[in-house]
Amino acid sequence: MKINNIGNQNINPYQRNMNKLDSAAKSGKAPSDKIEISSTAKEMQETSKLMKERQAKVEALKDQVQNGNYTIDPKAIAQGLKNFYQS
Repeated sequence: MKINNIGNQNINPYQRNMNKLDSAAKSGKAPSDKIEISSTAKEMQETSKLMKERQAKVEALKDQVQNGNYTIDPKAIAQGLKNFYQS
């Protein structure tokens, strides 16, 4: 048994979208895409003051190590480890 013409007849779901595009083109305003970046995202993209300070400290340590002027204080390291594991 064959059943014909059930449901909506002659309705093209894409036709509605085409009609919207045609009406937008006739009105002279073409649809356009828009992107906005939040101020928080802009701040995240910028190099922070803290990062600059860290980079300067790393560069100073590199220079000290290369020149042979860098000394390690074992007491300060031991105290730092002790404080870390006690808290």
